[in-house]
Parts: sequence; C-alpha cells; structure tokens
Amino acid sequence: MPASEPLRGRGAGNRPAAPATAYSGTAKKLPLALLVFFSALLYSQIQPPPPKVPGSPGGPPVTANRTKLRDGRHLAYLESGVPKEQAKYKIIFVHGFFCCRYDVLNVSQGLLQELGIYLLSFDRPGYCESDAHPARTEESIAVDIVELADNLQLGPRFHLMGFSMGGEIMWSCLKHIPHRLAGVAILAPVGNYWWSGLPPDVYQEAWYVQFRQDRAAVWVAHHLPWLANWWNTQRLFPSSSVKARNPAIYSKEDKPLTAKFAQRAHNKQVTQQGEHESLHRDMIVGFGKWGWSPLQPGNPFAGVGDDVKVHLWHGVEDLFVPVALSRHISKRLPWVIYHELPTAGHLFPVADGMPDVIVKSLLLGDG
Repeated sequence: MPASEPLRGRGAGNRPAAPATAYSGTAKKLPLALLVFFSALLYSQIQPPPPKVPGSPGGPPVTANRTKLRDGRHLAYLESGVPKEQAKYKIIFVHGFFCCRYDVLNVSQGLLQELGIYLLSFDRPGYCESDAHPARTEESIAVDIVELADNLQLGPRFHLMGFSMGGEIMWSCLKHIPHRLAGVAILAPVGNYWWSGLPPDVYQEAWYVQFRQDRAAVWVAHHLPWLANWWNTQRLFPSSSVKARNPAIYSKEDKPLTAKFAQRAHNKQVTQQGEHESLHRDMIVGFGKWGWSPLQPGNPFAGVGDDVKVHLWHGVEDLFVPVALSRHISKRLPWVIYHELPTAGHLFPVADGMPDVIVKSLLLGDG
C-alpha cells in the first residue's frame, strides 16, 4: 500500500461522503425560499378583498335611486324636502366616516317647507350602494358631486354641507369647484396633519389630542397606505378607536347622541361592500399626500360677490378631530365664518334642533 494512501476502516467509514457542494447549495437556497414564502404570506395578508359590487352576483341588492357617472360608476342618492323644481335652495349633504345617505342632517320638515329647501344626500364611493372607486382622490369626490348635481339637473349653483370626513371634502370642493357653489357649511371637519402651512405648535397640539392608536392609524394611512387594510383589521395592536367606536372617544355631550347612530336600521348596510373601499379608503385619501393645502391663502369667491359664504363649525370638546386645526384655519382664512361651540363634542350636528340652526346660518346668515 502506498504511504500516501489513507487507511480505510470498516463500516460507516467506508460509505462515500455526501458531496459538499450539494449540501452548501441547498443551504444557500433555503433562506431565499423562506424569504419568498414569507413574502407571499405577507402579501396575501395585506391585500384587501375585492368589494362586493351592488347588483352583481353575490353582491348586495340595489334598492336606492342611483345615477350613472361618466366613468361607469353609480352613486346612490336620497332626496328630501320640497321638489327640486319648486325649491328656492338646493343643498347637497356629504356624509362622514362610517355613514351613508341616510345620515343626512335631520332638518325639520317645517324649515324645509318654510324656506323651500331641496335636500340631497348620497352614498360616497364604496359606501352602502354607491360603487367603489379604488382610484379615488381628494379631487375626484368634488368631480362626483358636480356630476351628481348635473345628472339631477340642480342648476348652475348649489349649497354644500359636509360633516366630519365629509367636512374635509368641503375644502376640496372649495378648491376644485368654487364656481358651482352658492354657500358651504363645514361641520367638525377632519384635518390632514401633513397639510403644508400647518405650524409645528398647532400640529403638536392637535396630534397629541388623539389617542395613541389613532395616531398610529393615521400615520399608516399617510406613510404606508398599502398597509392600511392589514393595520385596521389585525388584532396584534389596537387599531383606530374611531373605527372601533371606542366609548372613550365620545365627549360628555357626545355620549347621549351616540344612540342616534347605534339605533340606525341601516348600520350593516354602510360597509356592506367591504371596509377597505369605504372606511380604509377614506383614511388613505383623507390623510394622504395632497398636492395643495387648504391653508393656502386666497378666497375662492373673490370677485364673485359677497353672497357666497363659508361657515366652519367645531366643538371644543371634540376628541375625534382636535379643534386646534379648525381654529388655525379660521385665523388663516378671514373669509371663513367660524362658529366655535365651547361645550360640544364631535356629534353636535345631530343634536336636537342643531340642524335647523346650521341651515339657517348657511342660508340666511343667522347665528
């Protein structure tokens, strides 16, 4: 036996060793395979389910009056008050978060008849029976409102009222369709903490009024919109207290008013298409990256006349939307008529008698 040849024993030592290259190749591929697996798992978790289209197989039934928009979507609407052909005033109401066309302000029949008011409300895209709009932007809802008004032949100008998330939409309407507006009432509007022109001290004051989980939900909607569906449906961390209707978010004056929402016959219909294209899309758009800011000076009605008024209402005890945002906006925009309610919370527009007060202020300048 040559001296250089190693001695071989018997048994297991005589078996050929596994090729080192095959083992190392498998070891190198394992992390990649795990990465692909967990990436696919994460992707499936964060993808929202498709909306349940009203009137489609498996979707909710269509029971409302609806109008078709140019892009093929439908908006469901509800008319009240005097017939539009006889109306002196035509008002379109824009509902808030977790609401629909039925949540229009409960203006008294006496006032509707006395002043000759036609009142129109509609389901915003993705809510109740209006088709979802995955490409929705802060501008697109203003365009939808104009199309709705034109389809129903409301004439060249109309009044607008918007509450909460619908109140934020009023700023978009003032920006994009001022030529169609006869007056605007903005009620407890949501504000975007990333609007340019918002001073750091106002930002800090407003930001920290929110609960921690609401700050997180808003931050995700702004910075990681693709994660909004997962964040607002997961159970690892507390998500939006507004969405969850956390009792702690209601002020003293709000609490007796919550029954008006809890007892709604249409509660289940509001998000019957799914939460993503209604609630989550609201957050993504409302707290998203706007290309402009309502804080930019300039009266949209300059040169049009003094008859067009913009009223901004906010309750000091509002825990949904900090009053600091509306206070600052009212100081920056002198053409806005500001009404601050010292003991009111977020739900003041539904308090008994308050809808009439708001409407009289808008149409007659009372209050």
